[in-house]
Amino acid sequence: MGVLRVLSVTMGRISTFRSYQIMLLLAAALAVVAFYYFGSEKQNFSSTTKRIKETQASHNTNRDDADLSIDIRSGHPESRTGTGVDLEGKLSRFHALMMFTKVDKSLNLQQKFQVAMRSMAKHGRFLEDEMLVLHYVSDVGSQELGEKMLPELLLEATFRYEVVFHNVDALTEKLFPIVEAMQKHFSAGSGAYYSDAIFFLSVAMHRIMPAELKRIVQLDLDLKFKSNIRDLFQEFNHFPYEAVIGIAREMQPVYRHTFWQYRKENPKSRVGDPPPDGLPGFNSGVMLLNLDAMRRSTLYNQLLEPEQVARLAEKYHFRGHLGDQDFFTMIGMEHRELFYPLSCGWNRQLCTWWREHGYGDVFQLYYHCDGPVHIYHGNCNTPIPDD
Repeated sequence: MGVLRVLSVTMGRISTFRSYQIMLLLAAALAVVAFYYFGSEKQNFSSTTKRIKETQASHNTNRDDADLSIDIRSGHPESRTGTGVDLEGKLSRFHALMMFTKVDKSLNLQQKFQVAMRSMAKHGRFLEDEMLVLHYVSDVGSQELGEKMLPELLLEATFRYEVVFHNVDALTEKLFPIVEAMQKHFSAGSGAYYSDAIFFLSVAMHRIMPAELKRIVQLDLDLKFKSNIRDLFQEFNHFPYEAVIGIAREMQPVYRHTFWQYRKENPKSRVGDPPPDGLPGFNSGVMLLNLDAMRRSTLYNQLLEPEQVARLAEKYHFRGHLGDQDFFTMIGMEHRELFYPLSCGWNRQLCTWWREHGYGDVFQLYYHCDGPVHIYHGNCNTPIPDD
């Protein structure tokens, strides 16, 4: 209506001008119409985002990136909405993975998942040409549940995201031949159980994921984010040349206990000692996996060979039950250059089990953590502080 009123006023005055002035004025009037009409329809990414969030547009399903294979679901509505600019080919993707099995059968796991996803959405901030790709290793029942829960849990996310479900059986089939030999050293059961292979996913992910996937963050389900997850990805930029994995230290005397025989035979060793000078081992609740570097590293791939695993396990009298965490801890005792140490604030473990089980006198030396907390880790079912 405003555009038509401007045009009628202009046309009421043109009879007093000569013909060429009429043409000039008409051209000017048409320019005004074009500006208001076409200009009002133009939107940038931010305005589209605002409009979508206000209308809470429903989620949709699409297919993208063949390198992500199994099952890709569209995430935040911006990832599928036209903005006048084709952004899909220009997006920078940040990949994060979680184990998501047996969640449909556990209310406890469902509650942890809600805390993790809601806090990630609350604090997450990405640029307009970036997307967070969330990978879930899942069984069929848990995938169905996840597909129902995620749209609500990530409703307040201000960033673009996609969801990828990987079938746990398909991944286990690929993993088992690679990690079978190490399972007897780092699994709770006696022997190399086929189903245990998935707990070594991070160890061999560089061999089963497509080459196009170069970096990924692997996260436990029992986390609560206090900072922007994008900042965690920036830690990749601080890796030394030989490092392939970013990981925080274990914050309990777990490996002081596990390496007890080696420590007894080597009383001057730092193995199992607390920080800052000791080697307390690693915790796999938050891991940065530089898949490209893992593929390139001759040393790392040699350490995956069964004879190397057996040699180190025998040397350190090592018998663990924590899967990939045990493997990384053991090889880290000899090859610290393969690991970039994350600050404890990126994996602030809350479990205090070992304080009441024989190590109360030294517990705080391991548990102490200076600096800001970016991610709480409620390991061993420890409650996470409220906001």
